[in-house]
Amino acid sequence: MKKANLLAGLVTCLYAGTAMAQVKPPANDWLINHQSYMATITEKGKDITLSNGLLSRSFRITPNVICTDYRNLVSGEQLLRAVKPEARITVNGHDYMIGGAQGQPQQAYLLPAWLDQLKAGSSDFMYKGHQVTSIAPYLKWTAHGWCSNPKQPTGKALIFSYEAQAPELKGLLVKVHYEIFDGIPLISKWLEITNQTGQPVKLQQVVNEILATPEEESAVVGAVNKMQVPHGIYIESNYAFNNAMKANLSDQTTHWKADSTYTSQVNYDYQTPCLLEVYPTVPVGITMAAGEHFESIRTYELLFDGYDRERNGLAKRRLYRTIAPWTTENPIFMHLVSTDPVKVKAIIDQCAATGYEGVILSFGSGLNMEDTSAANIAKFKALADYAHSKKILLGGYSLFSSRRISEEDDVISPVTGKRGGAFFGNAPCLGSKWGLGYVQELKRFISSTGFDIFENDGPYPGDVCASTTHPGHTGLDDSQWKQMQMQKELYHWCNARGVYVNAPDWYFMDGTNKIALGYREVNFSLPRAEQLILNRQNIFDGTWEKTPAMSWGFVPLSEYQGGGAAATLEPLKDHLDSYEQLMAQYYGAGIQACYRGPRLYDTDSTKAVVKNMINWYKKYRDILNTDVIHLRRADGRDWDGIMHVSPSLPQKALVMLYNPTEQAITREVVLPMYYTGATRNIRIREKEGVAKTYTLDRSYQAHVKITIPASGYTWLVAE
Repeated sequence: MKKANLLAGLVTCLYAGTAMAQVKPPANDWLINHQSYMATITEKGKDITLSNGLLSRSFRITPNVICTDYRNLVSGEQLLRAVKPEARITVNGHDYMIGGAQGQPQQAYLLPAWLDQLKAGSSDFMYKGHQVTSIAPYLKWTAHGWCSNPKQPTGKALIFSYEAQAPELKGLLVKVHYEIFDGIPLISKWLEITNQTGQPVKLQQVVNEILATPEEESAVVGAVNKMQVPHGIYIESNYAFNNAMKANLSDQTTHWKADSTYTSQVNYDYQTPCLLEVYPTVPVGITMAAGEHFESIRTYELLFDGYDRERNGLAKRRLYRTIAPWTTENPIFMHLVSTDPVKVKAIIDQCAATGYEGVILSFGSGLNMEDTSAANIAKFKALADYAHSKKILLGGYSLFSSRRISEEDDVISPVTGKRGGAFFGNAPCLGSKWGLGYVQELKRFISSTGFDIFENDGPYPGDVCASTTHPGHTGLDDSQWKQMQMQKELYHWCNARGVYVNAPDWYFMDGTNKIALGYREVNFSLPRAEQLILNRQNIFDGTWEKTPAMSWGFVPLSEYQGGGAAATLEPLKDHLDSYEQLMAQYYGAGIQACYRGPRLYDTDSTKAVVKNMINWYKKYRDILNTDVIHLRRADGRDWDGIMHVSPSLPQKALVMLYNPTEQAITREVVLPMYYTGATRNIRIREKEGVAKTYTLDRSYQAHVKITIPASGYTWLVAE
């Protein structure tokens, strides 16, 4: 069966029961084969179109720049119902539109015949020219160590230049960037502003996207926040935080609003969510000096072709693999709870002996990266040199928030005028004298010691600060924006140096590599049997939008927050079954866990278990780091499992299956093979056994009968 028919069948399935008109889909499903979808920018008269065969976005450059068409070429969905400004900025207390035009007679839909009747606003920033270039890398990153995607994204960029018409803003120049990527239905958008007015200007806010979209539902009454927002466009910006370990809950910039100018909508109070605006919830609030240059947040617009959760999750994961390829680095590391040089060298030796690739000096280890004294630098440089001699990475943990520094340096609450009331209760301000010094001390420590990994606990989570004496910001208005810029700069610096960054917040777009999978720490005080099931639930739930390499789990080898012997793996030799299965669950998901304790093994038999597991992981590393297809969530009653898929690797799938019951069970497991690229048959083997050929049903599923041992697991490979 041809791939075109495959994709047509899938799209029809995804939209079954909807009123959406079908169009002829692209020849190949981009989630299986994306090679032919190359970005282009074409100009015809006064019209310019960005396209890559998966989406198209068109502009007309008269009477000003206006977006006239925004389509998903897979589903045929039109994402635009009305002309709006291309951006909006608030300067010196007044709003100014960037591009756009007025006079559209009907806001429910846009007809090409109306375009010549539209007029630009008298105070709008006006189009002065444009240029077309190739996409330039956002960060100066190159792959270090194992990485499933060592390439920076490619595509085309369209840049519109604007000048102010308002006399009071003459010399304020704006550029709006649109970037369309190869092989994925994705556009990025961001603004540059240059102050050539000869005097300071107050830049209160930047809205870098305004889209009037068709509504998702028809509700006569109902509030904006109660109705379904349009499903066809997913927004993510590099301004996300709140420690939720999840993109949509960390988002600070996506705002779905009502549009009162859309008077023909069904909702009697004009409350339908059909106007998308993208901007930081807390305004930018900076003063731009004469000659100063500003760059806005970068917004990524990913188009979905249906409602299927797995497919949309795969699309999000492809987004990260494409625009943040550093997230596909995935070194094998453990967490050591000591900085005693003898113990550090011992664990480095254990890592080298078992195939581990890195050691992180954990919280509670005694590491202080803020101590840049000659003696401290010499101690840890010697340990890093020793690790490197064994081809092992060495890194460490640093706490930023959840601590008090001083009355002078802590975040000041705008409510009380005193310290406290921050996201973590108490936290230093990154813009304080201490905060600025903290960043410099970290950089000096890392560069002087040669550390390869930086684990930052509690990076700046969006706290505003009312201090007017901190040198890094002028007051409350610019405190969030300025602190975020400093946080980003640190991660950019690490990324450019090849320093791997674990950070418990959503800074992936600005250079961090990994975030927590999502777990409750006190659960590691529960009995081991409960931990096994809970961990598999965490893995299942945490991989809908994150790739395996983007997440870390947690395995406390020694006692952690209580629980006693029933919760603890130490002594390791006495709990080999649990130790092995915890490794199988994490490595089988492609996820690195923080194996936190004093050692990786205590006996030769323990060493053999660890070494065998790492050897297995490395043998199947490529397929284990591909995307997860979710088979059945762990419930403690019956089998559960996940499946990795790849249409391009020799192994098309690797399946992990678990049995939580005390008896062996035999089940027919249905394995969805669509995203492997297989169309008729697939060969599947259990472990290293003999492969058997399975004929796929009409939904591209293989039906496999398998026996899973009591309280154990097994795995399958499809080729």
